[in-house]
Order: sequence, then structure tokens, then C-alpha cells
Amino acid sequence: MHSLLVINQAITENYAEARSPDSPGPLLRACGYVVHTAASLEEALPLLGDADASILHLPVTGLMAWRAELLQYKATPILWWCTRHSANLSASACDENIIVDGILSPAMQPPEIHWILHFSARSSIERQEWQREREQLLSRIEERKWIDMAKGILSKAKNISESEAYDLLRKQAMNERKRMVDVATSIVKVYQLLQDQT
Repeated sequence: MHSLLVINQAITENYAEARSPDSPGPLLRACGYVVHTAASLEEALPLLGDADASILHLPVTGLMAWRAELLQYKATPILWWCTRHSANLSASACDENIIVDGILSPAMQPPEIHWILHFSARSSIERQEWQREREQLLSRIEERKWIDMAKGILSKAKNISESEAYDLLRKQAMNERKRMVDVATSIVKVYQLLQDQT
């Protein structure tokens, strides 16, 4: 990890807060990172392409909105820069489901910052892989649902067993050079259309 994007809304809201010793920029630069700072999404998007991670220097209440926006454009680790000020502003949000890959604070030493960034990168990769696996499983469940409905329709319409209906579906898919789920979906939709007309 080399380049970091710091989202610091205090830059526009309160210049004194942005320049405080708790500000992440100077400490992260002293640790050897290239740091770019943005106060708005418009400023952040051009900088996001080069960023290896995003560090959100704001109260917890703003984390999920920023996280969602940033991940739409690039999947990188998202960390929270926790200071006394941002922690005090976050007290009311303790029960919220906040998802970040790591937490940094101004009290950390350079080796701690390096390790947190390292572990956050691993956490982010694992989260992305889990999300892909989840989407694949949900897709398979959805496909299975269409195939099962088509099997039931064919079994009833042709007075055959479900295993025979499955073989018929598979054969039809091979003949049409389509995926089995596509054939099943067509059968179910045509059946529903006919049912609506009668």
C-alpha cells in the first residue's frame, strides 16, 4: 500500500479542525505514504483511481454513506480515522451497523499504522471474495427456483415424473444451445402468461 485518500470534511466545515495535530495527513506522510485529501465526492473521485485505501476522517454517522459512494467507483479498503472529536460526535451511533476494514488514530505509531493498513487490505479482499461468493450462491438459488418451477409445469402438463421433466429440460437446452435456466424461465413465463389469459 502506497497511496492513501483521506476524506476530511473538516477542510470545508472547520479549517482549524482540519489543521489540528489529530489530522491524518501529516502523520501518514511521516509514515511514508502519499496522501491526497478531499472534502467532497467531486474532489475524491479523480483521486480515487490512484488510492490504495480510503481513510474517512469524519464521525461514524457519515461512514456508511461515504463507504457506499467510494465502493461504487473502486473497491479499496475503507478505514476510519478515529479522534477524540470524531468519537464524541459518534457516541449516538454506537448501535449502528458500521462496516470498515480498519480503524486508525493519531495516537498510533508508524509500525501500528503499517500493520493496520496491511490487515485492512486483507480484510477488504476477503470481504470482496465473500460478497462474490454470496452473489454466486444467490444466483444459483434463483436459477434452481426457475428450473424447479419448469420441472413442475412439464411434469403436470406432460404427465411425467420430475426426473423425466428434468431430462426434457436438459435436452431442450442442448438443442437450443441455451442454458437450462433460460429454457426453464421461458417455460415458466409462457405458462404464467397462459394462466393469466384463462
